[in-house]
Amino acid sequence: MSASVESPSWRTVEVGRLVLINNGPLTGRIAAIVEIISEKRVLVDGPSSEEKFAVPKGPIALSDVLLTDIKLEIPRALRTGTLKTFWEKAEIDKKWQDSKWAKRSQRTERRKALTDFQRFQLLRAKKQQRYEVRKALAKVKAAA
Repeated sequence: MSASVESPSWRTVEVGRLVLINNGPLTGRIAAIVEIISEKRVLVDGPSSEEKFAVPKGPIALSDVLLTDIKLEIPRALRTGTLKTFWEKAEIDKKWQDSKWAKRSQRTERRKALTDFQRFQLLRAKKQQRYEVRKALAKVKAAA
């Protein structure tokens, strides 16, 4: 009897790991961990080319960020200009926009911005779609 042991693929706190800030004035922005200050704080910097994602270099508590799967191969204590070069070379903004996480947050933002009438139109469209699907299903069942 043999057993194979595999290491877990957890997201670890490491230099170069991309984080999503979920608390404070920079909520919803992405940054890279540049240095680990202590077990509860890290130094982050987000030199994104898009203004809505840019994060100034500074310390942040790990309780205020979410670790992502995206990781940059960078040395410790990198300056903002050098990090920007690595950031653009790895096309982090594009990777982030293509991620399910970013798409889901864009969808929730878009839904938050709907007016009452637009929510009503969405409800009617969903009802119409369900009706069409059920009608097609009934037609297939009747033919079988």
